[in-house]
Amino acid sequence: MSTYSVTATSKPGGEAHVDVFDRSLRFDAGAERDLIHPGPAELLCAALAACLLKNTERYSHILPFRYEAARVRVEAERQEAPPLFTRFTYRLEVVTDEPPRRVELLHRNVRRYGTVGSTLSLAAEVTGEIIAMEAFDE
Repeated sequence: MSTYSVTATSKPGGEAHVDVFDRSLRFDAGAERDLIHPGPAELLCAALAACLLKNTERYSHILPFRYEAARVRVEAERQEAPPLFTRFTYRLEVVTDEPPRRVELLHRNVRRYGTVGSTLSLAAEVTGEIIAMEAFDE
């Protein structure tokens, strides 16, 4: 069994940071939404995005699957009462010349074996798509 650990600290007013290994990331822990620093919702979306990208890399070795770059956009829908996330959607873009069936194979593995995505899907709907591209649009 694997374990993971972080330490987070906050001060009155919401100034906060989380320490992971030898890095520190500032985040918003205030009562009101701060549009400068990520809050818990953005961090949760970031965790899903990181999981999708990490598994893209992982399965590029296992399958193998050639790609030059990957990026993902994650959105979360939250209901107010009771406050909880009801849906996460993502768009995973991969710069690759692999055929469509291989792109779908990658997506199936990324979706099926992602720890964060699998965990979130127990509490909310998690859906997404993968798009093969020749290059990223700027």
